[in-house]
Amino acid sequence: MRLALALLSVILTALTIQHASSLAVMSVDLGSEWMKVGIVSPGVPMEIALNKESKRKTPAVISFRDNARLFGEDAQTVGLRFPKQAYAYILDLLGKSIDHPLVKLYQKRFPYYEIVPDEERGTILFKQDDETLFRPEELIAQFLHKAKEFAENGAQQPITECVLTVPGFFNQIERKALLQAAELSGLRVLQLINDYTAVALNYGIFRTKTFNETAQYVLFYDMGASSTTATLVSYQNIKTKERGFVETHPQVSVLGVGYDRTLGGLELQLRLRDYLAKKFNEMKKTPNDVFESPRALAKLFKEAGRLKNVLSANLEHYAQIEGLLDEQDFKLLVTRDVLEGLIPDLLERVSNPVDQALKASHLTIDVVSQVVLVGAGTRVPKIQEILQKAIGQELAKNLNTDEAAAMGAVYKAADLSTGFRVTKFLTKDAVLFPIQIVFQRDTKEGIKTVKRTLFGLMNPYPQKKIITFNKHTDDFNFVTNYADLDYLPADERLYLGAQNLTEYKLTGVADALKKNLGENTESKGIKAHFSLDESGVLNLINVELVVEKTVDSLEEEGTLSKIGNTFSKLFGGKDKTEEPPQADEKPVHEIHEDDKPEQPKTDNKFEKKEDQSNKNSTSNKNATETKEAIPKIVTHKEPIKSFETFLSLSTLNKEQFEKSLEKIQKLDQVERELTRRATALNNLESFVIDVQNKLYEDEYSVAATEEEAGKIRQACSEVSDWLYEDGSEADAATYEQKLDDLQSLTRELFSRVWEHKERPEALKALHSMLNHSSVFLKTAKNFTESLNPENFVFKDSEVDVLDKLINTTTEWRDKMIKEQEAVKAFESPKLSVKMLMDKMAALDREVKYLVNKLRNFRPKKVEKPQTENTTKSDEESGDDKQESEVKIEADVEETIEKTTEKNESKKEKIEPSTTESDGQNDSHSEL
Repeated sequence: MRLALALLSVILTALTIQHASSLAVMSVDLGSEWMKVGIVSPGVPMEIALNKESKRKTPAVISFRDNARLFGEDAQTVGLRFPKQAYAYILDLLGKSIDHPLVKLYQKRFPYYEIVPDEERGTILFKQDDETLFRPEELIAQFLHKAKEFAENGAQQPITECVLTVPGFFNQIERKALLQAAELSGLRVLQLINDYTAVALNYGIFRTKTFNETAQYVLFYDMGASSTTATLVSYQNIKTKERGFVETHPQVSVLGVGYDRTLGGLELQLRLRDYLAKKFNEMKKTPNDVFESPRALAKLFKEAGRLKNVLSANLEHYAQIEGLLDEQDFKLLVTRDVLEGLIPDLLERVSNPVDQALKASHLTIDVVSQVVLVGAGTRVPKIQEILQKAIGQELAKNLNTDEAAAMGAVYKAADLSTGFRVTKFLTKDAVLFPIQIVFQRDTKEGIKTVKRTLFGLMNPYPQKKIITFNKHTDDFNFVTNYADLDYLPADERLYLGAQNLTEYKLTGVADALKKNLGENTESKGIKAHFSLDESGVLNLINVELVVEKTVDSLEEEGTLSKIGNTFSKLFGGKDKTEEPPQADEKPVHEIHEDDKPEQPKTDNKFEKKEDQSNKNSTSNKNATETKEAIPKIVTHKEPIKSFETFLSLSTLNKEQFEKSLEKIQKLDQVERELTRRATALNNLESFVIDVQNKLYEDEYSVAATEEEAGKIRQACSEVSDWLYEDGSEADAATYEQKLDDLQSLTRELFSRVWEHKERPEALKALHSMLNHSSVFLKTAKNFTESLNPENFVFKDSEVDVLDKLINTTTEWRDKMIKEQEAVKAFESPKLSVKMLMDKMAALDREVKYLVNKLRNFRPKKVEKPQTENTTKSDEESGDDKQESEVKIEADVEETIEKTTEKNESKKEKIEPSTTESDGQNDSHSEL
């Protein structure tokens, strides 16, 4: 019992610590072109974190130049001059080989990048120079680390947990690569949420009052920079029983998804870039080809992006670039019709994702109540026109297309974290790529290949499945891969990559079976437990041999079993054999190796024992006197070892991960040093300029001697000259030391100026406190022992202390004022602000002591014996006297409160400049 209570205490303590240490959480919507960061922290609602330019979204660009790493707009600027050293649109390259169609397409779009194969993993590397190579995971990790900085600056506290958005069509390899990138950045991913699910969640949380038990269907059409997705979802209220009682919560379920990986704003921008390049070549301003100049292509790409956005709202606009190539300017009028003429094949693909989504959901467009536009690509008028014609209804534009995914993801992050409680909104995603198990089995006809679907198309997840192998008696292998993908277009099947995922090798099967042989033992097969978690990642949880043993129920339980039962009752309440599934849960689905579900077998000996038991119970009516052995079935599970092998591309192994982490940490350290140096240089330059300007101001010039001012000017001049000559390449420590030297040189001058500026205000405050203390002293004398012996509040000595303190302080003030007036402005002051504050603090202590004593005073009640001679008039006069005393006491207290309030206000005005007086001991407060 003591052990159980000790364990319970440990568990409760752990939960308390976990709750107390919970921090803010964040979300990152990392797209191909932009990055948005959402945050939620205690006391702060969900919001978008701003970057260093105070903008709500950051270009997803990272550059490396001259030992400096830059992000966002700064990296874009570097990319215009050195395109090879500024990396963008990296997300689409995660988890891909050098011969992948999307990698080939990337090289065609951006020919100035040098991409080489990673021989160790089969993935790709960006080659910046002979010594510098970057994996896509490393670049993504640095983006996420920068997002973490934005979030921490916004929340003003450390953040380690996040929810990341991911394109819904990301496969297993791509999702695992993104998770490793997050791990490299120092973030713990609570969930990878599909971008369209995050958008649907954001849309739903503001409309919960409109949902009921009847499903409402909404279609989200999202055209982003690189891809287009159409998602059909349903909203409805469902009943759950998560906390032991039935509750009703809104739920969004993904019913159908259609997508096009290469249809987006980027392709439109590239078409426009190439069009502008051809037009420039046709002008024959230079013999050089603009397509051969990476820098010129980068400028054209940026201008094409600006032009694309302008033409979405205007019919025509000029493309204009100064010094495009060989210092030749470029200017061309482009109309919206010209832009639309460049993309006829893209326009034909606009409605295809909608058709795919409807087909996958087995619904028609008639049941859809709204079609909501998402993504910057949907702002193109022609795309809206085609889409509206295809669906036959108006398009909804009531969603923040830039921030919907980030805000939906941060809501999910708050829900998943331990430090927040949000209104429950359930999400149920769906499988886009069915996964199956493939294994071989010996039969009479020979070796047979068996396939079993594990997670089918549009199956909801997260979900767990069990595959049972009941025909294997020795070690064997099985493979997980994608199932039938004929529903996908041919291009999309190629973009998905290798269809074989992993191979699992099970060992120790024969030994486990041999170990569990017995007369009353029956094997139920080898069960492999799989889960498709919240992030859409497939995991093999464990593999075990399950056997059922028939035992006598009267057999004595072992000691460990009894202890286990005791703890179960302590922590689990009543003893239960099996808990029914909750209202919103389904039992784990089990898939058998056979074509038909396996029928449970019955042991003949068990039947005989059961029949004999029935006969005995019938013949003998007195069951309490007869003890029969009732058979009992006990399930035993024997672990089976499993080894996983990636069949296509692998994740970073431990050694590779450590090398990547070390590389990123070195870059972080360099960036910190550069930031420190830039800050130190800026502080030094600002201080020099500030001091030089102040020396020309009257209050500073009169407070410094000619010699002192000359030394300061000379020191500032020397530092200024040094900064523009030899000091331009100095390190941060040198700048910080120069600043310390200048501050030491100017400290006395700045202190004198501050004293001259603050002293009049401090004297005024002391004068006011002396006046109010004197008024209070006159009142307090009326309550002394000598003047009011029967009902006195203060001893004469206590009031004398205040009287003496007021007199000595007044004399000291008048004396010090005269001495200070004789001191010149450039000499050390005789009367400092700290001295005045100390005097005020001493007065404040004495007055507060007397005030508190008066507040706690209760007049003595003198009980006089009642006599017949006592008259009513005497009683009334006594009452009037008591009321008068109370009134006097109240008036005095009110006066004291006003006095102390005024004194406090005067004191607070100067206190920020002093610190030493705060530590004074209050002797009266200890009484």
